[in-house]
Amino acid sequence: MEIKLQEITVKDVTNGYKNSDEEGVVAFGGLLNVRPKYQREFVYKEKQRNAVMDTIFKGYPLNVMYWVKNDDGTYEILDGQQRTISFCEYVEGNYSIANRAFHNLTETEKQLILNYKLMIYVCEGNDHEKLQWFRTINIAGERLTDQELRNATYTGTWLTSAKTYFSKTNCVAYRIAKDYVTGTPIRQEFLETALAWINDGRIEDYMSKHQHDEDATELWEYFRDVIDWVQKTFVVWRKEMKGVNWGELYNKFHTQTYDSNELETRVKELFLDEDVTNKKGIYHFVLSGQQRQLSIRAFDEKQKAEAYERQNGICVKCQKHFTRDQMEADHITPWHEGGKTTSENCQMLCKDCNRRKAGR
Repeated sequence: MEIKLQEITVKDVTNGYKNSDEEGVVAFGGLLNVRPKYQREFVYKEKQRNAVMDTIFKGYPLNVMYWVKNDDGTYEILDGQQRTISFCEYVEGNYSIANRAFHNLTETEKQLILNYKLMIYVCEGNDHEKLQWFRTINIAGERLTDQELRNATYTGTWLTSAKTYFSKTNCVAYRIAKDYVTGTPIRQEFLETALAWINDGRIEDYMSKHQHDEDATELWEYFRDVIDWVQKTFVVWRKEMKGVNWGELYNKFHTQTYDSNELETRVKELFLDEDVTNKKGIYHFVLSGQQRQLSIRAFDEKQKAEAYERQNGICVKCQKHFTRDQMEADHITPWHEGGKTTSENCQMLCKDCNRRKAGR
């Protein structure tokens, strides 16, 4: 991997600057991809934007920026997008500061801005090397998410297509899944979720394999199928459904047949059960039967003390005496058989007996 520190003037960067919602933002004679199509939108507020220009006016150093060089000789900004758009937009005359736009400045002031030297690290290498470098230097400006770092590494036709579905404010993925997926499209969280679902969490493997595909139709159709399956399987929406790992459940259970009304009856019962502390886990449990998904409420110290005294420290299984810290609380009637986490349903077992019981 090769990393070079270069001095590049504002004049060179702003050359050929274009800003389009549909086509993204380019500069540096068309060679610099400032904001790829449908990537994070401009987020600097007026105060931050003006601070960039104040720094340049005074000749103070801006924080170092980072570019990655692509195989075709073009560049993409890893860190510095907001600063770059700030000075490009000013030079283009798209905003003013203290009622002075770029065209209102004296020639000397204009040249002061245009000749300002930016300190830019340019990285060139294979995908693995770039990703490791990106993660190492991801310390400045608007901190990049893990998915934004992956996007900077696996650029190509597939990613451009994927962003049209998953990475724009009010994109189609957001419209159909905003009640089921956490995060926001512009921080790449919807894209990250879809990738984690389709490949069991191995996001980089999937992006590497499909980097040069013509489009991301496979990912979009899969994501749409998951959401459609969720809506048909669980017919009543609850706020706890947002953030459930629906892709995992779809991958395991979508080929099975369920009665959605029967599932809703069971889901409702579990939501009313005060012993179920992880309400999100209900959806996994009604499909898989894995009780650990529910985080059944544990006995409190008062209930344990009462059971211990009632038993005089004797384990009800092996009939041996133990101190309290050598014993564990257990449901007499298991939760799955209707037993509740109450004092009356609490018994103390020695650790060995409790583990043997749990293993059966």
